[in-house]
Amino acid sequence: MNKYDLYRRLPEMMQLETLVNHQVTHLQSVPVSVNTLAVTELENVPLPIYKIALGNPHSDTPCLMFIGGVHGLERIGSQVVLSLLNSLCQRLHWDAALQTRLKRLRLVFIPLLNPVGMAKRYRSNGNHVDLMRNAPVDSAERTAWLVGGHRISRFLPWYRGAEGAPMELESRALIQAVLSETRQSPLTIALDFHSGFGNKDRLWFPYAKSRLQPIADIGALFHLKTLFFNAFPHQNYLFEPQTKHYTCHGDLWDHLYDLASARHQSLLPLTLEMGSWRWVRKNPLQLLDRIGLFHPMKPHRVDRVLRTHLTLTEFMMSAAYSYTSWFLSDANADYARQAISLWYPQSDLTDNEHSLT
Repeated sequence: MNKYDLYRRLPEMMQLETLVNHQVTHLQSVPVSVNTLAVTELENVPLPIYKIALGNPHSDTPCLMFIGGVHGLERIGSQVVLSLLNSLCQRLHWDAALQTRLKRLRLVFIPLLNPVGMAKRYRSNGNHVDLMRNAPVDSAERTAWLVGGHRISRFLPWYRGAEGAPMELESRALIQAVLSETRQSPLTIALDFHSGFGNKDRLWFPYAKSRLQPIADIGALFHLKTLFFNAFPHQNYLFEPQTKHYTCHGDLWDHLYDLASARHQSLLPLTLEMGSWRWVRKNPLQLLDRIGLFHPMKPHRVDRVLRTHLTLTEFMMSAAYSYTSWFLSDANADYARQAISLWYPQSDLTDNEHSLT
């Protein structure tokens, strides 16, 4: 397979490499870095997993990460991240306000974590392992059958990988990238773009392994939710724990949150689950295509999705930039109580265990 055939099967890689070679590396207004986290392979053609960083590289800078393409069928996630990266590159040539903001903020992009899965039109990676079920995390609670992660067969979706096997290359690459940021940043926010569930866009957060156990930073998350809904009341997002819908094993963000917490590092992972069922409702025939349940398909709907989340991404940049006003707030203990009352009414943990410390 040559490069032309690769780009035909994987246009997201063509767009990404065009951005890297012709826009990102030509920026002069802000510090820029482009790294290869790992290299996968499809039919003897190397497929790099790129990490692109814009802004202040120093250790006292908050970091906001955008991740796409974890599941190969969910192409729209990669396309949203690529569209945002392109928009920022264009603005950085003239937008003095954005240039100033990036003096105190670092933006990190991993637009295509699973290139082999996307080229092969798999949910999983090339080894048939679901990356979002691949972490060494076992739920002690009842999980959804199959959907919650299993080790029955790699030919069934949501396969976790063999018991005791090393994590997949793509999973390890994401862990390396995130922990390299949390190691040096006072706060890292990660926004991971997915599709394929529900009629509405949902912002999910850990834990995926427990309906009863909130994360330690639940107060800060509820504070962030409150700021977002107060600033932009006329929007369509639901902000909720993933376990409101299902519990699962092996969630990478559960694993990363616990790793960062054990190292006394601050990580707030969020997953944007774009509600794809409404795309199917408007165009049922797209179910005839393997990616139809996960992708808008019609060009005008793709364009609509690409512009829909600009408000969210702009808010997240402002929130990361101004993290001291809410992440370090004394009010987070009260926000934790509100969050537990709303989302974890069956939890028997004390309020003090969910205060931001």
